[in-house]
Amino acid sequence: MSDAIAETHRDEAQGVRRSANIRVRTTLANDTLISYEPATGEELWRGAYSDVEAAVSLARRAWPSWAAQPLTNRIEMVRRVANQVRKRADEFALLIAREAGKPLWEARTEVDAVINKVEISINAYAERTGKKKLDSALQGTAAVRHKPHGVMAVLGPYNFPAHLPNGHIIPALIAGNVVLFKPSEKTPATGEMLVECMKASGLPENVVQLVVGGPDEGKALVAHPGVDGVLFTGSAQAGVAINRKLAANPGKIVALEMGGNNPLLVIDTPKIEDAAALIVQSAFTTAGQRCTAARRLIVKESVYDELVSALIPLTRKLMVGNPLDDPPPFMGPVIDTQTAAQLNDSFVALVTAGGKALLPLRQPDADKPFLTPGIIDTSAVPERPDMELFGPILQVIQVPDLDSGIAEANNTRFGLSASLIGGTPEDYGRFWANIRAGIINWNRPTNGASSAAPFGGIGLSGNHRPAAYYAADYCAYPVASTEMDQPRASIAVGIKE
Repeated sequence: MSDAIAETHRDEAQGVRRSANIRVRTTLANDTLISYEPATGEELWRGAYSDVEAAVSLARRAWPSWAAQPLTNRIEMVRRVANQVRKRADEFALLIAREAGKPLWEARTEVDAVINKVEISINAYAERTGKKKLDSALQGTAAVRHKPHGVMAVLGPYNFPAHLPNGHIIPALIAGNVVLFKPSEKTPATGEMLVECMKASGLPENVVQLVVGGPDEGKALVAHPGVDGVLFTGSAQAGVAINRKLAANPGKIVALEMGGNNPLLVIDTPKIEDAAALIVQSAFTTAGQRCTAARRLIVKESVYDELVSALIPLTRKLMVGNPLDDPPPFMGPVIDTQTAAQLNDSFVALVTAGGKALLPLRQPDADKPFLTPGIIDTSAVPERPDMELFGPILQVIQVPDLDSGIAEANNTRFGLSASLIGGTPEDYGRFWANIRAGIINWNRPTNGASSAAPFGGIGLSGNHRPAAYYAADYCAYPVASTEMDQPRASIAVGIKE
C-alpha cells in the first residue's frame, strides 16, 4: 500500500511526466526557466539560470559592510521593504494568484503577511536576541550579544511563495546576514518581485540576491563552502536530503520546515456544523497545499455519522475555480497537472487498499490541475501510508474514544500541527499533554498559525528550529563576553616567594 502511493510522489527533481498530455508546471531548458499559470496553462514568466558561484562571491563581499551597519539602520531598511511591498500590494497579490493558483482573496492575505512580518521580526529580534549586561564589580561586566552567521541561503516553497521565504529573509537581514534567495522553480516570478521590492527599498547592492534555477542550483547553494546557513521550507524528502548532505558540517546552521501528516481529532460536541466548517478550513484551504493542512480526520465513533452528514454537503458546496473568478472560489487549482495526476493516483491507491470514498476526488479537466476535494474513510486500510499527500485529500479514521484517538493522531513520523474539536477543558489538557506536535489547537483549524508565535514541529516536520517568531534564534548566534576597561588580575595561590 505505502509503496503504491509513494510511487506517485517521487522527488520533484526527477521531473517525471506521467503522460504525454501533462505539461509540467515549470520548464528548465536551454538555460531558461519558464513558469506557467496553473489555471490557464499560459506562460507567465521566463528567466535565465543564475550563476551560483558568482552569486556567493558577491554575497561574501557584501556581508562585512552590511553586518557592520548599526542595528537601527538595518531595521530602518527592512521597514522600507514593507513600504515597497505595500505600494505594490495589488500587483503582488495578482501575481501570486496567477503563479501559485491561489484565489485572489487569499493571495491578498499573503501580501499582508509579508508586510506584517517586518514589525513582528523587529520585535522578535529584540526579545529573542537582545543585548544583556550584568555588572560584577571587580570581575568587570558580563555581556551577551549576538552575531550574524554570514551568507544565508533561503530555499522557498511554492505554496506561500512570498510569505514563507520572507519569514526567513527579514529576520536574517535584521541580524546582519546577507541572503541568497532561491524561490521554488514553480514560482520564480513571485520570488523576483519580492527581491525587486527589497532592492527598491535601498538595501545595499548584493545584500539580497535572487538565485533562479531548479534542484541543481538549490543543491549547489546547500553544498557551497561560502554559504554559512541554509533556511529551507519544503518537502520532507528534500529536507532530509539537505540534512544528510550537511551532517558532517556542524558549523553550517540549518533550519528545516518540512510539513506534516497532521491529525484533526473530533470527539463529543454539540456544534457539529461548526466542526464541519473547521474541518473544511483545515483540510481544503489553499487546495490542501499547506504544510499545516489536516490530512487525517480522526473521529470518535459516536459522532461519526452526524459529522459526516454535515461535512459532505458542506464540502460539495465549495467553489473550485480560476483564482480571478467573480464570485471568488474557495479553492484554486493545485500547482500543476503532474501534481494533480499524483494526487489522483494516491486516492485510487487508497480505495484499492480498502478505503471507502465518501467524496471522490475529481479532476474536471484532465489538462488543467483543478481538483474537487476528496474525502475517504481509511479506517479499514490495514497499513495507512504515513506521508504528506499535499493537496485536497482528507483521510477519515474512526476511533472508539479520546485515548485511542490520541494514539492514532501520534501514529506518524511527522509532528507539525494537531487540533482537537469538541470535549472539555480536561479532554483538551489530556490531548495537549500527549500529542507530539509543534502546534496544538483546540476548536480551531490545524492551519492559520500566527507569525507572532513559533512555527515548527518535530520528527519529519523539522529539526527543532522553529520559524516565525523564533526565526531570530537561528539567524544569529549568541556570544558571551566578560569585559573590563583595564587589565586587572592577581595570582594568590601557588606562587613562590
